[in-house]
Amino acid sequence: MTASAGRIEKQGPQLAWFTEARLGMFVHWGLYSLAARHEWVKNRERMTDADYEGYREHFDPDRYDPRAWARTAKAAGAGYVVLTAKHHDGFCLWDSKLTGYTSVNTPFGRDAVAEFVEACRAEGLRVGLYYSLIDWHHESFPVDGTHPQRDDEEFKAATANRDIRDYQRYLHGQVRELLTGYGQIDYLFFDFSYTHRPDYWGGKGAADWDAENLLCLVRALQPGIIVNDRLGIPGDIVTPEQYQPLAPMERDGRPVPWEACQTLDGSWGYDRDNLDSKSSESLIKLLIDGVSKDGNLLLNVGPDGRGRIDRTAQRTFDEIADWMDDHARSIHGAGPAPWPAPSDTRYTLRGDRLYVHLFSWPFKHLHLPGLAGRVRYAQLMTDASELVPLRIDPHRQAQNTLMGGLPEGTLTLQLPIQRPDSPVPVVELFLDPETT
Repeated sequence: MTASAGRIEKQGPQLAWFTEARLGMFVHWGLYSLAARHEWVKNRERMTDADYEGYREHFDPDRYDPRAWARTAKAAGAGYVVLTAKHHDGFCLWDSKLTGYTSVNTPFGRDAVAEFVEACRAEGLRVGLYYSLIDWHHESFPVDGTHPQRDDEEFKAATANRDIRDYQRYLHGQVRELLTGYGQIDYLFFDFSYTHRPDYWGGKGAADWDAENLLCLVRALQPGIIVNDRLGIPGDIVTPEQYQPLAPMERDGRPVPWEACQTLDGSWGYDRDNLDSKSSESLIKLLIDGVSKDGNLLLNVGPDGRGRIDRTAQRTFDEIADWMDDHARSIHGAGPAPWPAPSDTRYTLRGDRLYVHLFSWPFKHLHLPGLAGRVRYAQLMTDASELVPLRIDPHRQAQNTLMGGLPEGTLTLQLPIQRPDSPVPVVELFLDPETT
């Protein structure tokens, strides 16, 4: 049995690196980082362009060091990093020739995307760029239920004749810039279509973006690129956000590559007073659970207004790095296994090795249905200490300290009483190829 068993058929070569990586870092960073009140601050506080202008005038991230970001991602075991080149506020982190609303025209005065791309490549990481289909700053983007001035009747009347086709030309032109100015881009994350959202009146989707032609442009400029599913038409992967799927994702009844997009604290951009941080253990479990379902985890960080990853986020990524240092081979290049995992465990399979991730620590014994006779060696990954299998007669009667028989085919391993010092201990099983 190989790691590809039961996985998506005819996987294109552009997806091979993606499913090998399993973990990516998402970086939300821009003018909203100075506000430090969520990346939708302009929307939430109904700010006008004039209200928001102060952030552009003071955007001077003197600690911007994308190489440090890339090193943090790499240490945690991420294989790719995705940067918000433009978020919904319309501010561009590159030297766009189609607008002056860019990082070059701030006290910072630099092309942040260029430096980010160079930093990722220097660390051997794949490069991803996020591009918002929404633009609250552009003069041709029609006001709708997401717009900061959605309740300003005077503004809505003055902008009633905005033509989305004018914005389409801008959108396509900026995507062309990003895909021709920085060499190979491995992943393009569009965000987002919302014709299906009743909470946003005037929602926009594929027709508004001219999505079919836009996707053709992307494919022509970067034939090997991965594109997500948020143009309103199918992409290469699907991207569940802020929830964990119960099972492998499907499209039209067939398995599809997927990536769960998750935050550290519920906010994507830097949110100074948000202390609702997830534990590193819970995030490691999300990663493991996703891989067991043939999915990836894109884990977000929101650097502050000076360009630094804050201490809490850095500590979380460092703790993930500590776990990955011992357990990376249970994640990278791994996928689902064909056997049902026992309660409170997750299986991942990589070649002839099956990994049992223990979300809770059993008392003395680990019972693995259907694996008797299939495993030639077992060990704890933390210290490579052998775990001795026990042979228990299925028909044996339980009596006092004598364990009763277990269902035919059950493999039982004897565990130490003390749980290893790890957020999620992992048992590595070397499978007998002749029985799998």
